[in-house]
Amino acid sequence: MNERYNANNLTVLHGLEPVRERPGMYIGSTDTVGLHHLVWEIVDNAVDEANEGYGKNIYVTIHDDGSLEVQDQGRGIPYDYNSKEKMNGFQIVYQTLHGGGKFDETNYKSAGGLHGVGASVTNALSLWMEVHSYKDNQDHYARFDDGGKKFSGIKDLGSTSKRGTSVRFYPDKRIFDDITWNYDRIATHLDDQACLTKGVTFHLTDERTKRSQDFYYENGLLEYFARHSAGKDLLIQPIHIEGKSSEGIKTECVFGFIKDNYDEKIISFANGVRTGDGGYHVTGFKKAMTTCFNTYAVNHNEIKSNESLDGDCLREGIVCILSVWVPEHLLQFEGQTKGKLGTKEALNGVDSIVEGKLSYYLEEHASEADLVVLKTTNEMKVRAKTEDDRKKERELLKTKMSGFNLSDKLTPCSSKDYKDNELFIVEGDSAGGSAKKGRNPKHQAILPLRGKPKNTTDVDDEKTLLGNKEIATMIYTIGAGFDSDFKVKDIHYGKVIIMTDADDDGSHIQSLLLTFFYNHMKPLVETGHVYIACPPLYRVYNSKKEIYCWDDSDLKKARDNVGLGYKVNRYKGLGEMNYEQLASTTMAPEHRKLIQVVIKDDEDAKDKVNLFLGKDSDRRKDWIDNNIDFSTKDSFIEEVGREK
Repeated sequence: MNERYNANNLTVLHGLEPVRERPGMYIGSTDTVGLHHLVWEIVDNAVDEANEGYGKNIYVTIHDDGSLEVQDQGRGIPYDYNSKEKMNGFQIVYQTLHGGGKFDETNYKSAGGLHGVGASVTNALSLWMEVHSYKDNQDHYARFDDGGKKFSGIKDLGSTSKRGTSVRFYPDKRIFDDITWNYDRIATHLDDQACLTKGVTFHLTDERTKRSQDFYYENGLLEYFARHSAGKDLLIQPIHIEGKSSEGIKTECVFGFIKDNYDEKIISFANGVRTGDGGYHVTGFKKAMTTCFNTYAVNHNEIKSNESLDGDCLREGIVCILSVWVPEHLLQFEGQTKGKLGTKEALNGVDSIVEGKLSYYLEEHASEADLVVLKTTNEMKVRAKTEDDRKKERELLKTKMSGFNLSDKLTPCSSKDYKDNELFIVEGDSAGGSAKKGRNPKHQAILPLRGKPKNTTDVDDEKTLLGNKEIATMIYTIGAGFDSDFKVKDIHYGKVIIMTDADDDGSHIQSLLLTFFYNHMKPLVETGHVYIACPPLYRVYNSKKEIYCWDDSDLKKARDNVGLGYKVNRYKGLGEMNYEQLASTTMAPEHRKLIQVVIKDDEDAKDKVNLFLGKDSDRRKDWIDNNIDFSTKDSFIEEVGREK
């Protein structure tokens, strides 16, 4: 401890240094999600220009060299000198946090950027950035290097007929886990933006693969809704509402209900930014919807005056696209990555618009309103009836599984301190035997799987789920229930660790287990209790030394380290290691490597689960055709590694 703690021990991070020092505070993470956030920030600025009426085209190009460029047809970045700030416009926008034109509502009435943080954050986390401002019929250019530390100064490249701003940047591989751009992720984002920015065309080009797409929507959210409900049987025609509140908050939503569907899907945006964690605008929509249908149901004698429709039951099967545009002086996002709208005024703003227009709509479309009310009351009856059935089913499961599990499958741990306990779900009896011998019996329990668990992607029926012994055993062992009855506080283990062989079967089992947890124990994943064990692939040894390796790079270093006369074990399965090796490399906390399973983007996670494990084989084939190169073994391995 430093006893001489004084002002000399304090550190001030200048310019863009805070971003490089703590990138997660600004972009959420340094994985592929954080990497692509750099693109969203530059695209947001282009969208803000288009929404102010400047330009009808936005171009996004993934270049061969790994850089990415965004070009708009807006007003161009100011290049002149700001006497108050004592710097030019390029420096204010790209080298200064909290600098830009979005603080002044005479420039932007509503914008999605982080009040000027976005462009400078992208610069801070890039190896280099080049900017062209096509303004006043002149092309003004500047280059930034080393995370924005070096600035070339502004150069006048002469006259031009172009108008707008072009930003090209190369992400810093010292910051990110991987700097490979994902075409499909970018395409999905641009498709979202095109739906929200009616009349503007987004052009995406990938020079690496020669793929290109244009995204354009004349009718905005109505077309977006049609895409998300394509091929589904709708209960009623989609309801479209839009208006502007007294606070100046513009609201637009389109929603409908899918028959025989029990999910609630509300996709929300604020100022063109997808708010995956919801916010006050979503709360306002739910409040207005529940109020309107309850008022209608009472007035039409479909429920008694002292009764009410349950909001959760009402929203079962809903698909809703909700977009709000909040004036700049009111706009607040929670978290730097803008996942949740924190503008409290949005609750009343959305509530007033939706309630006012939906009430009128329901009276004018009584037959459709009656269908929704009937759907809701039926679901309420089913829930009330099945609650007792579920309790009986749980008791039956306990009676049926308890003795069987403890004696024949589960090797339990002795501690009742659940937060420190670990459950290893292991592939096969052979690995299970080694794991039992090598475990810490106080805190580590072993559950071997015999065969592959069921694919639960499209399984909603409780009896079908519990009919699979592997699934039923896991549910009972974890001890917290499943589906709507799952309670995190009841789990018996602080860590649930999937431990499978490093081969195709092991990967498949791993995927099936993760799918089960995502579909039926989602809070277990959301709260960070699910992990994947990383057993070594190689052991390099001689009579004097041994080194374990987790990839080919480790293997090369180990060969050099061990020296002459070395031998190599390639572990294709957990059962090939004796219990001491398995324990020391994969189970012992002080030596092992674990991957924590997290959900960064729930919409994307749900889409990927449905893509790879759902019934739509044509969509899966299309993804494989566009993302996997089977021409050579090396390119296949490279592509799979990139996607992971």
